[in-house]
Amino acid sequence: MRRTTTLRAAAAASAALLLATACNSQRGQDDKDAAADGACQGQQTTGITDKSIKLGGIYPLSGPASAYGTISKGVSAYFKHVNDKGGIAGRKVEFVVRDDGYQPPKAVEEARRLVEQEKVFAVFQTLGTPSTAAVWDYLDKRKVPQPFVATGASLWGTDGDHPWTSGWQPNYVAEARVYAKYLKEEKPKAKVAVLYQNDDFGKDLLGGFKAAVADGGVKVVAEESYEVTDPSISAQMTSLARSKADVLLNITTPKFGSQALAADAKNTKWDPLHIVNNVSSSATVLKPVGFKNVQGVVSATYFKDPADPQWADDAEMKTYKDALRKYAPDSDPANQFNAYGWAAASSLHKALDAMKCPTREGLRDAVRNLEDVEVDMLLPGVTLSTGPDDAFPIETMQLMRFKGERWQLFGKPVDTRKEFGPLEN
Repeated sequence: MRRTTTLRAAAAASAALLLATACNSQRGQDDKDAAADGACQGQQTTGITDKSIKLGGIYPLSGPASAYGTISKGVSAYFKHVNDKGGIAGRKVEFVVRDDGYQPPKAVEEARRLVEQEKVFAVFQTLGTPSTAAVWDYLDKRKVPQPFVATGASLWGTDGDHPWTSGWQPNYVAEARVYAKYLKEEKPKAKVAVLYQNDDFGKDLLGGFKAAVADGGVKVVAEESYEVTDPSISAQMTSLARSKADVLLNITTPKFGSQALAADAKNTKWDPLHIVNNVSSSATVLKPVGFKNVQGVVSATYFKDPADPQWADDAEMKTYKDALRKYAPDSDPANQFNAYGWAAASSLHKALDAMKCPTREGLRDAVRNLEDVEVDMLLPGVTLSTGPDDAFPIETMQLMRFKGERWQLFGKPVDTRKEFGPLEN
């Protein structure tokens, strides 16, 4: 299940370029990095002072995955809100956002710029499996924390060679297990057709799903992949429809998620239960298809949906919406991606508060020692827990079904650690 070789192969060209240039500059650069004294003697304090913390983030503000770019607005709004209340332990947060266009070579450039020019304390939230894989060797070599990456690849939580990197959202294998459990209980003889992105993101979730249904009556009967550079997935959807499967598992990023949902709605001769993975479950993905055309679609989540009226009187939701209107007035508070960013930033706040030393090493260690930490934007029953050998903070999800103009939660939260056991290296 661990995709170490594939991930590194996919990012090899970018990583090699980055490491080569980094090594040439590192000797002189490291001499300039600040270090702590006293009980934290020798630990790195680059990017953090008694009054400030400088963080960097790399997002696809442009390109085929640009729908995710608004996550950075949720993060920025959170830090601006916190700054207005005095900061984190008295430190004001500066959050520097860079655009990689969902291109690993560009992520390489931006990681270098953040570390060597911007002198950030940590690179918080590199978005996407390919981009994260392209830069994590470099950040590990430079001993720069890469906390709570915005990708659910299972590798981030099990790889022992990169202690400076950690996941945040439920990993794709855990998510796949939730869908598998649901189908085993509700459609134990299901025939499943799968559309997946042809990279480590898509393969990770697909592999997790296959493993989770291997011992039962649920069968994968058709598979079609696509490339992020493809203009359309209509041919793939036509092929999957021929399988006459009664379940469609949609493992896509937003652009292709919308296309798959639209193609499914258009094909009136095929009516499978449509399961769309969490990263394409935002209402912004569904709305272009027409809400009337996505009724009954199933997904899973772990944080509060700002479009769900059950959270209308929730204190954290009110704070989030007020802050987004104030600090990101061009953003939609109902967009789940903005809420995702807020929840991730709030989680980092908890880790920063838990640092024993205000250093890069202190953050690295704090991220790996979280025990049932509550984050107000997460669903009830979902907390952050990690350990030295487990960098998956969240492994609990709850199913949801689209009804009317919003998602509705159903069933109980599924703690995949308890249900399926830990993932193996």
